[in-house]
Amino acid sequence: MGIIMALLAGAVFGWGLLYSGMSDPYKVQDFLDLAGNWDATLAFVMGGAVAITVPAFALLRKMPKPLFAASFSWPSINIIDSKLVIGAALFGIGWGLSGLCPGPALVNIGTGQGDILFFCVMLLAGMWLHDRLMLKR
Repeated sequence: MGIIMALLAGAVFGWGLLYSGMSDPYKVQDFLDLAGNWDATLAFVMGGAVAITVPAFALLRKMPKPLFAASFSWPSINIIDSKLVIGAALFGIGWGLSGLCPGPALVNIGTGQGDILFFCVMLLAGMWLHDRLMLKR
């Protein structure tokens, strides 16, 4: 049942990205371009997501366990360190330059567009490089 729920959650997430326009790199770049052709519509998408997520997490924190798993997988580390800040900055720079983050890139991979495929290959390369550098510490 856990696999079915994960598949369903992924499908709903992908549909939400497509429906909201967040899978369109140019729409995302226009949202981030405050001094140029700014498109505020994604602020409403993010606001709606926050309005649903905050109360949902409050309810989930009160549950003893998830419906379809043995336990929750809450983060165990809650400190803000240099690795977190650098990683967030790199993510933000990549998102701003490409208009893509991993979710929308995977939603768009079926289009076969060269820039989307390149992004996905570089995403995998970055993950591989991260694993190699972090394992040596």
